[in-house]
Amino acid sequence: MLNVLHLRKLDRYVVPFLILVGWEAFSRSGALPAALLPAPSTVLWAWADWIFGTDGNTQTYSGHWVYDMASSFSRVLAGFAIATFLAVVLGVAIGWSRATEVIIEPTLQMLRPIPPVSWIPLAIIWFGIANKPAIFLVFLGAFFPILLNTIHGVKNCDRNLIRAGAMVGGKNRELLRFIVLPAALPNIFAGLRIGIGSAWMLTVTAEMVAVKSGLGYVLWDSYYFLRYDLVLAAMASIGLLGFLSDLGIRAVMSQVLHWQRNTTIQGGE
Repeated sequence: MLNVLHLRKLDRYVVPFLILVGWEAFSRSGALPAALLPAPSTVLWAWADWIFGTDGNTQTYSGHWVYDMASSFSRVLAGFAIATFLAVVLGVAIGWSRATEVIIEPTLQMLRPIPPVSWIPLAIIWFGIANKPAIFLVFLGAFFPILLNTIHGVKNCDRNLIRAGAMVGGKNRELLRFIVLPAALPNIFAGLRIGIGSAWMLTVTAEMVAVKSGLGYVLWDSYYFLRYDLVLAAMASIGLLGFLSDLGIRAVMSQVLHWQRNTTIQGGE
């Protein structure tokens, strides 16, 4: 008899397995030309050559996956780090100070609905064709989710705790450090998880127009040459790296918020 926990671990792979089997069957059924919808096995073959240079079927990209991955990852890391620093500092200031909220938040709320892709012309004019416009677009994608969650976390801090801290002589800096920030951490981490997903999404857009390297560039270049197997391999690479980035944030979160580790609303893993 299988342990219940083992059943749960196996359950994680049921949906991806069924999707791959259904995709393989549909692709090989002939309903669509194989070139337009490559089977997972074909995508894996192209992906393997892209990573290991097995048979050269991806031509100039054969064996270059690590370089392309590192290019995209460095841009995501740079844009996400800048967004995290600025959004957390600004979010705490807006959530804590009514004057800061009145002065700054209306401007941010006007900027927030503007799609990051609409900044592309200005980003190229300001920063030229290189890493900087790509990092700027990644920053825009990650900044607002982190900012809004930080503001929400600070504003929802228990007022009784702040009053209690003030009553025992706590100054503003101490109240922020020992009460407000710890109380806002769950929301900040929620913003970080949303922000890293947005950062990876914007990477593709940024690399399509601003640079000549990275997973997004390979995706767009492969589209021009009708290599849809490589397009799908690039999409899978971005999804995999986004998943691993989220796992990294969750690992840090489980250490910092150890009382919430591996729990759900039902209290289980």
